[in-house]
Amino acid sequence: MIHSLPDLADRLLQAAKSAGADAADAILVAGASASIDVRAGALEQAERAESTDLGLRVFIGNRQANVSASDTKDETIREMAERAVTMARIAPEDPYAGLAAPEQLATDLDTERLDLVDGSPEPDPARLQSWAEEAEAAALAVDGVTQVQSASATYGSRSVHLATSAGFSAGYDGTGCSVSCVAISGTGTGMERDYDFDSRTHMADLRSPAEIGRRAAERAVARHGARKPATGSYPVLFDERISSSLIGHLLQAINGTAIARGSSWLLDGLGKEVLPTDLSLVESPHRARVQGSRLFDAEGLPTRRRAIVENGVLTGWTLDLATGRKLDMDSTGNAARGVSAPPSPGVTHVALTQGERSREDLIAQMGTGLLVTSMIGSTINPNTGDYSRGASGFWVENGEIAYPVNECTIAGNLRDMLRRIVPANDAQTHLSRVVPSLLIDGLTLAGN
Repeated sequence: MIHSLPDLADRLLQAAKSAGADAADAILVAGASASIDVRAGALEQAERAESTDLGLRVFIGNRQANVSASDTKDETIREMAERAVTMARIAPEDPYAGLAAPEQLATDLDTERLDLVDGSPEPDPARLQSWAEEAEAAALAVDGVTQVQSASATYGSRSVHLATSAGFSAGYDGTGCSVSCVAISGTGTGMERDYDFDSRTHMADLRSPAEIGRRAAERAVARHGARKPATGSYPVLFDERISSSLIGHLLQAINGTAIARGSSWLLDGLGKEVLPTDLSLVESPHRARVQGSRLFDAEGLPTRRRAIVENGVLTGWTLDLATGRKLDMDSTGNAARGVSAPPSPGVTHVALTQGERSREDLIAQMGTGLLVTSMIGSTINPNTGDYSRGASGFWVENGEIAYPVNECTIAGNLRDMLRRIVPANDAQTHLSRVVPSLLIDGLTLAGN
């Protein structure tokens, strides 16, 4: 890397002070990535990108402004600071804006124990291409596959550094690699597609490209001949691949921004049951070898393990400094931020209590209903929790998968739905959201 991120951050803070800022913080993101796509056994696209992005936030009293750039020249840094100070002088006052106090800042900054950097050499483009070719070949070898829409392999590295005029300066590095494949079965209007992928911080943990291509193909073939299911009230099993979206709606509803605005269907949910009493939802930001792990948040506060939901009961909101001040609460250390905007609350890694039964056991238990493997569109009322999404998957009869289905809609209310979830035991523990397949009875399906 040409530039030292700590030095660049210090230059930004010094420029802000010289321009007249009372306080400031700077976030810098430097990265490099390579991506290879193949099609029909040949290279279709190769990309490589390198960038260093700078974000500066300044304060004039309780007024703040944020600017960003992708140029590290001294002149650009000076102009950024001057522009930010000019903007802050005319910005409306915000009594909740401000940096963390020195005593609030994280002191445990040894990110090496998170093991986010793959120490092996970066794969060259030829190796990435071979991964993509292997995935495509494995998919095409499955009977019933008519074509492979895409097969890709990527590798990237990223460094982030945060510095504040209150004395905080720290960062972390990370690497990531992935392989993905999208396969198609059938032809014309009867085409169905499905996918598989894997993404890891370390190449040694990556599943084989051949397995990824084969699974994508088998899933596409299984969807061939899909039709609309019956309309009515049925149990619905959300496959592990998409079940985390349900937990995502819960996390959005308890985000401090929504709570402070009064626009959440869980506005009255603190201290109440939002999940079955045998389930908990735990955030663990310090997981090793998982992208997104961090010891401090985007305001320099220490992160920590917390039970967002404990034994079914919602224990707290997800807060950064500003939303915490608005609600007269402490930050939960959940500030997230890019270079072009101030911090806002966001979770890191969460895990839902897993059940004791397999997905197959839950399919047998549901009798007649829908196994959902993909979803499109979304109509979620943030104030009421009313839920409606397009879905496709497999119809289940007598506890067994009968045939593939598509073009149907699932509807319900999230407050009621989440309190009835029954988890399987199939969550993938390397993901950021460790959520198993979830069975919910009595949902409304609109099909034929």
